[in-house]
This record gives sequence, C-alpha cells and structure tokens, in this order.
Amino acid sequence: MTKIGFVSLGCSKNLVDTEVMLRKLYDRGFELTPDEAEAEILVVNTCGFIESAKRESIETILDLARLKSDGKCKYIIATGCLVERYREEVMNELPEVDALVGVGSIAKIADAAEAVMRGEKYLSFDDKEKSELGGERILTTEEHTAYLKVAEGCDNKCTYCAIPLIRGRLRSRPIEDIVKEACDLEALGVKELNLIAQDTTRYGLDLYGELSLAKLVRAITEATNIPWIRLLYCYPDKITDELIEEFKTNPRLVKYMDIPIQHISDSVLKRMNRHGTSDDIRGAIEKLRREVPGIVLRTTAMVGFPGETDRDFEELCEFVKEIRFEHFGAFTYSPEEGTAAAEFGDTVDEQIKQDRYDILMQTALTVNEEIIDDLVGKTFTVICEGFDTIAEVYHGRTYRDAPDVDGRVYFKSSFPVGVGDFVDVEIHEALDYDLVGQTVKK
Repeated sequence: MTKIGFVSLGCSKNLVDTEVMLRKLYDRGFELTPDEAEAEILVVNTCGFIESAKRESIETILDLARLKSDGKCKYIIATGCLVERYREEVMNELPEVDALVGVGSIAKIADAAEAVMRGEKYLSFDDKEKSELGGERILTTEEHTAYLKVAEGCDNKCTYCAIPLIRGRLRSRPIEDIVKEACDLEALGVKELNLIAQDTTRYGLDLYGELSLAKLVRAITEATNIPWIRLLYCYPDKITDELIEEFKTNPRLVKYMDIPIQHISDSVLKRMNRHGTSDDIRGAIEKLRREVPGIVLRTTAMVGFPGETDRDFEELCEFVKEIRFEHFGAFTYSPEEGTAAAEFGDTVDEQIKQDRYDILMQTALTVNEEIIDDLVGKTFTVICEGFDTIAEVYHGRTYRDAPDVDGRVYFKSSFPVGVGDFVDVEIHEALDYDLVGQTVKK
C-alpha cells in the first residue's frame, strides 16, 4: 500500500481542503502517514495570499524535494492557492513537482496520485466556481475541535487581495448540508465548532438573497448539542442586529468574534475598497461591546498600504489603544499580481513598512498586557487540550481563545482531566499571551 504524507500551509480554510483530500486518498486505498520521511508521495497544499506565504510554499516544496534523494519519496504533488494562481510558473520553475492540482480539482487528488505512480505528469484545473463544496474528510485537528467551511470564494473585491482571483466568487453551502456535517462532526466527538469562510458574515447572500449567518447558527444549535460554536472571519459592515441577538440569546455561541478590519483611516479604507467607513467599524464594535457584555474581539490590520501616510498610521495606532482588542495581529502590505492595488502609486518604503509594523505590534502588546493582567483572580471554563508530562501541567483554552491563533491556559488539577473535558480554572498568573491557573470544583 502506497504511503502518502501531507503538508498543509496557510489558513484554516486551506486545512479543511487538506482534510477533504486526505479522505479522498484514504477511500482510494492509500495509506496516510504523518512521517514525511516514510511517504512515497508527498502532497503540499500551498498558500498564496501574501509574499511571505508564497515564499514559504516554495521553500516547503524544495525542502520536501530533498527527500526524493534522501528519503523514500518518489513523487511530489502540489495543490492549493499558489498552484491555482501560478500554475505555469510552478510547473516550469519547480521541476521537482510531479503533479499540479488546482483548487477546483481537489476531488481528483487520488487521480493525481495514481497518475504519478504510473510515471505521468498530471495537471488538473477544473472550474473553481463549479467545484463541489464540502465533502467527507479526515480531521487533522484535535478530536474535540474542528473547522467547518460554510462558503467558498469572495465577492468583496478588496484592491489588495487576490483571493477572488484564486478562489472565485462567493458560493455558500446550503444550510441543510452544513447542519448535516455539523451532526457528523458531533458524532466524532467535536465539542467546539469553528465556522469559517473568506467572509463568514456574507454567508447565504448568494444562495438565499439575504445575510443568513444567524439563521445558520440557530440551525446548528437546534440540530446538535455541540457546546461551543465560534465565528471567525466576520466583516464589520455585515454584522446584523439578528446576529447580535443570537449572541445575546444563544449560550452556545461563544462570545468571541474575529473581525478583520485592515485599517481605520477612511482614506486608506477607500483605497482598499473596504466596505464601510471608519464610523461603520467603530459603530459595529461599540454595538457589540454594548449589547454583548464580555465579548472578545480579534482583529488584523495591514500597514504600508500604498498612500498610507504618517497621519493614517498614527490614527490606526490610536484606534488600537482606544478599542483595546483582546487579540490583535498585523502584517505588512505586499503587492499581489492581478490586483488593483499593485498598480497604485505612492508606495511605502519597505523599511517604513517594517518600522510601522513593529510600532503597531508593540502598541497592541502593551494593550494586551493590561487586558490579560485583569484576568488574574477570575475563573473561566476551559476546554482541556492535553497534558505536558515534562512541566506536569494541563493546557487548554477559554472561550476567549480560538484554536491555533490565540493564547492558552496552563493549569494544574487535583483531579484527572481528559482531552476535550470542560473544567473551571481560576487564573493565578498572566504571561505574555497565556494564563496559568488551577482547577476549581463546581
């Protein structure tokens, strides 16, 4: 039985595609291995969102190619966003790759594997806007948590973003299909469901003619008993009163929202073609904080966008201090081929971009330290994710922390705790982004 290994790069949306491909290969009779050195075929699911992600994808392919001479690897298959976007360049400049599979062809991953085993070069780039959404998968996350992709593609057309070019237009999955998958995940032991899309708040607009995320959350809540439902990638201009009401009335919709704002200066937002103004962003955040006490907000911002002035940047820094996001990330702008912003003038010097990034992240860290210090002495429900045998402590997350991107809670317990168990933990100490505590009995 041929062994296949996988490397999944980029975002959680890409990870879901990887899990679908793993299932396709398993169903075709391939043996899956987590050990790259043991794999005869290696699949790289690439990311192509920004320049650093593209470099990582290429470097990963080249690193794995060395296993063709130093390991058991005979073939490399590349798929994902980088491949979809630069198909000819990847094939011409990376001869180590034996097959290319576009984002619209992931259902054919087993065909690609069989083709390379026959000594054939394989390329498949089916229409991404007609590809199957969803599909059975093999989870690669811990068994208690999973991502559920509710839509594919994006209609926002931000001037800096290549995602619509790579992934196509917004295509929402029917509510009944998503609910069925949620039920299947619950049967596998999932206790935390993270709903994702390029723009989760736009869910249903193409399919039902209206923003339907709140309706979807209610349907999942009614059909399952999954304790935590979490929303990621929510845009501020589409946070409806109905969705806010769902946060207020649904105890299983955790009070956490990921809102990628990108900037707060109106002039920058306009050049980015972001939907909504700075007042709209402020209004959405103020309403969430007012209507949903205790809600935790994560955001990301971009620095160095063409035309960003010192004043624009200072406005962003002041906004971060004022709003006090519980979680914050940033990145520097990189021009992406095929996007409108790549043709803009008024480029920002690379060193200035890096300086602004460093200043902004230090600003956010200072805010975070104040926020996290205030958590000492409080008790939170924590989902346990494992036990560190060296440090002899458990680790897990509160509702305040999404998997993979936010902090952790390290805790001791006077009673045994299993992975996926919910326990109450009193916080005794705050680290940079993490918390330390002790379980308390209810």
